[in-house]
Amino acid sequence: MPALRSRLDSFLAAVEKRAYRMAHLATGDREEALDIVQDAMLSLSARYGDKSEADWRPLFYRILQNRIRDWRRRNIVRTRWRTWLGFSGDAEDRRESDPMQQIPDQRYRPDREAMHGLAIGDLDAALASLPLRQQQAFLLRAWEGLTIEETARAMRCSGGSVKTHYHRAIQRLRHLLEGHDDR
Repeated sequence: MPALRSRLDSFLAAVEKRAYRMAHLATGDREEALDIVQDAMLSLSARYGDKSEADWRPLFYRILQNRIRDWRRRNIVRTRWRTWLGFSGDAEDRRESDPMQQIPDQRYRPDREAMHGLAIGDLDAALASLPLRQQQAFLLRAWEGLTIEETARAMRCSGGSVKTHYHRAIQRLRHLLEGHDDR
C-alpha cells in the first residue's frame, strides 16, 4: 500500500502545475484555481487511489474539468446575485485593495519575464477566450497529450465531439495568434 501511495503522490506532483494552469485559464483567478486543483487531487486520492495507474490520468482530468464546470456555474449564480443586490466590483478589485496582495512575488525573474511575457500573455488571452469545451479539448489533447478516448472520458462526451472541439480550438487559436511570429 505505501508503494501505491508513493506512485499516486508522484502522479499528482507530475500533473499539478499543468492542472493549475488549466484551472487558472478557466477561472482567471489564482486562488480559485488552486482550490479547484486541490479539490480534484483530494477527490482522486480518496475515491480512485486504488484504481490502476493507467486510469488515474483520465479520471483526474475528468474530476478537474467537472470542478471547473461547477465553479463556472456557481460563479454565474454569484454574479447574478451580486448584480441584483447592487454590489459592485469583482474579486480582482477586492484583491487589489488587500495589502497582502501588494507584496511582490519572490519568484519573479525579470529576464525570463521579458523574453516570454508578451508571447505568454497573448497565448493566455487566446486560450481564455475559447469556449470552455474547446479550451478543455485543446488543453487535454495538446498540452496533456491524452488520446481522443481518454479526453472523451475526461470530458464525458464522444470521441467525435472531442475531435470537433479540438479542431475548432485550433482554428480559433490560429486566427487569434495570426501574425504573432512577426513580433
